Amino acid sequence: MQIRLDPSSELQLYKQLANQLIEMIATGELKNGDTLPSVRAMATDLGVNVSTVSKSYHELEDKGLIELKPKAKAIIIGGQKRELEETEVEKVENALKPIMAEAFARGLEKEQMTNLFQRILKQWK
Repeated sequence: MQIRLDPSSELQLYKQLANQLIEMIATGELKNGDTLPSVRAMATDLGVNVSTVSKSYHELEDKGLIELKPKAKAIIIGGQKRELEETEVEKVENALKPIMAEAFARGLEKEQMTNLFQRILKQWK
């Protein structure tokens, strides 16, 4: 598992970590049932504070992508092929709307957005 955090990025370290783990689930690098290192081990490996990793793991748990068990590692529960509940679809839609609105406000055309989505989708399973 290759994770690279950029302390000079505008994006907070915990969010960078969460985003990279989400991408690993999306690409299949991390699969349902896989375990992540303990919070302490991940923090040591990345050279960051334990609270940074803990915040990332809790965000992924809130999104329903990992399960945290007390005094155990985090277990991947995302990436499963299943029918999403309407509330889950709405959460994704609500997260995409401001990103898409910003893209259009910056001048991207619908065709450019479609091409961008297609390019990104090719990266994932």
